[in-house]
Amino acid sequence: MSGHRIDLTGIFPPIPTPFGPEGEILYERLADNLSRWLQEPIAGFVVGGSNGEFPLLSEEERVEVVRQVRRRAPSGRLVIAGSGRESTAATISLGEAMADAGADAVIVVSPGYYRARMTSAALTAHYTAVADRSPVPVVIYNVPAHTGLDLSAEVVLELSRHPNIIGIKDSGGDVVKLARLAAESAEGFQVLAGSAGFFLPALAVGTVGAVAALANIAAGELNDLLLRFRAGELDGARQVQARLVDANAAVTSRFGIPGLKCAMDLTGRYGGPPRLPLLPLSEAERASVRDSMERAGIQLG
Repeated sequence: MSGHRIDLTGIFPPIPTPFGPEGEILYERLADNLSRWLQEPIAGFVVGGSNGEFPLLSEEERVEVVRQVRRRAPSGRLVIAGSGRESTAATISLGEAMADAGADAVIVVSPGYYRARMTSAALTAHYTAVADRSPVPVVIYNVPAHTGLDLSAEVVLELSRHPNIIGIKDSGGDVVKLARLAAESAEGFQVLAGSAGFFLPALAVGTVGAVAALANIAAGELNDLLLRFRAGELDGARQVQARLVDANAAVTSRFGIPGLKCAMDLTGRYGGPPRLPLLPLSEAERASVRDSMERAGIQLG
C-alpha cells in the first residue's frame, strides 16, 4: 500500500486504443495521438478505461498500452491505469502489473457480473482489499451504464477514509450525490466528473476536474470551462457547457466508442476502427457526429 496522495485536479482524457483493420494495436498511432494530446492543457491520461476498449484487450495488451503511454508521457502528466477485473485477486494482480509498467495510480471499476450480490459490504470489502495491496494510489470508478450497479454514497464515503483511496470518477450524473461526496468525504479525497455533459454542475458542487471522453478532442474547451468557473465567470462557463452538450452525447450515449473514434478521425487524430464486436459507424452516423462537432465549434482536421 502506497498511502501516497496525488493531485487529480484538471482534465483527463480517457484515451482510446488505436487498432488496425485486423484489430491489431497500432502503437505508432498511439504515439502520434500522445504527441498531439501533450500539447493540450491536460493533467494526464486515463489509460484502460471504458473508452480504451480494455474489456476487449488481453491482460498483456492492457499492460503494454500503459507501458507505452508512460514511456512517452513526461513526469508532470499523470498516467492512471485501469486495473478493474471481476475478481478481487485479479484486480490486485493487474494493479501490481500496472504499477510496474509505470502507472502513477490505478482506476478500479466496480465488479458487476454478480451485481445481485454486490452488496455494500461486498463492494467495501473488494475496494479495501485492493487498496490494501496496491503499490500505487487507487481511484474508484463508478459507471452504472456499464456495470449495472451504482455505488452508493455511503460506500464511497466509507472508502474515502482509506489512506490509499484518493478519489472517485463518477459517471452516474447524479449531481446531488456528487455534492454529498465532495462535502462529506475524508480530507484529501477528490471527486472527478465522469462526463463532460455535466461538468459545470459538477464543478459547482465541489468536483476538482473531469475524466471525460470529450477531452480526447476538446481538452482546450473543457479547460476553458474549468478556468472560467474558477475565475467566477459563470456566464462564460455556462456558454461553454451548453455548446458542448450535444457533442459530448455524440461520443458517449448516442454512438459510444465508435462515435468517439469517428470524432478523433474528424479532428485530425487517429481514431480508426473499434475492435469487434463493436462496429464502426455508418456514413449517416458519421455525418451526425460531424454535425455535432461543427455546432460545438470543435476544430476539425
